[in-house]
Amino acid sequence: MYKSILRPLLFKFDPEKVHHFTFKLIRFSSAIGLGGLFRMLYKVNDPRLEREVFGLKFPNPVGLAAGFDKDAKLYRELENFGFGFIEIGTVTPRPQEGNPKKRLFRLKKDKAIINRMGFNNGGVEEAVERLKKNKNVLIGGNIGKNKTTPNEEADQDYIFCFEVLFDHVDYFVVNVSSPNTPNLRALQDKEPLTKLLKLLKERNSQKTNPKPILLKIAPDLNDEQLLDIIHIVAATEIEGVIATNTTISREGLTTNDSIVQNIGAGGLSGKPLTRRSTEVIRFLSEKSNRSFPIIGVGGIHSAEDALEKIQAGASLVQIYTGFIYEGPGLIKEINKTLLNV
Repeated sequence: MYKSILRPLLFKFDPEKVHHFTFKLIRFSSAIGLGGLFRMLYKVNDPRLEREVFGLKFPNPVGLAAGFDKDAKLYRELENFGFGFIEIGTVTPRPQEGNPKKRLFRLKKDKAIINRMGFNNGGVEEAVERLKKNKNVLIGGNIGKNKTTPNEEADQDYIFCFEVLFDHVDYFVVNVSSPNTPNLRALQDKEPLTKLLKLLKERNSQKTNPKPILLKIAPDLNDEQLLDIIHIVAATEIEGVIATNTTISREGLTTNDSIVQNIGAGGLSGKPLTRRSTEVIRFLSEKSNRSFPIIGVGGIHSAEDALEKIQAGASLVQIYTGFIYEGPGLIKEINKTLLNV
């Protein structure tokens, strides 16, 4: 029903407006009691799907990637579609509008999305007020810096978000890999990244119940940079890596070049990222001798895509663009397939 009726209708309208409309639709559906129906249709309850990763027990290995529910507005309703965990954010210390609109684009022929949202969010403290209502959804908190914060002061933004979110999320994700905040990716360089992660780990060690800290990396890193990531994970003793964020590459697209050029800058997600994301997962897994867990994300549009990432070394997977193109049935499809592997 989603792919044959609802998606063609929604895809006739502006992607960002559709995103907000969909939020209202899901919230309304849950308010009138359809949450239970969604759980019955999409949720797969089976103890064989449970995964224990970085000390957390996940009811199933399929999560919602950051960027969809940035402000923690819909995490309880989204969990009804069968997700094992929800990652909110990226959140920043202060609210910010993000980049000028239009900033979200579909490449339907490629089953892809280009976005240059720019960490638009209501600020970490607003998200916390909503997370206080959480009872049983496993939540990841994706944290970043404000656009106006210079890189030499970025550490303080990440520490602020970490402290404010600490009691309300199950794990943290340090996002230094979005291409849509100027100079953010420079924080992926070995020296500043090591410094940032060590600071966060030091803060974490002072807590009575330390939380797992993960690093989200770009798919555009070369082998030497990926080896640096492995060394940084070992040196800082963070708990894992999310591979990968969106790409700035436009290689292999079937969409007309003039359309892509007119869209301009932004991070590309969806099917064109499937292969590269899996390559990064396999490289990290093999070169590190599986010394840390990896959450695989990027171009998962089928159960086979998810299985490839798990076979390449991912302990868990996340979807976003695949959720938009394939609908909530994708979560059930992945979980059902994993039960038969």
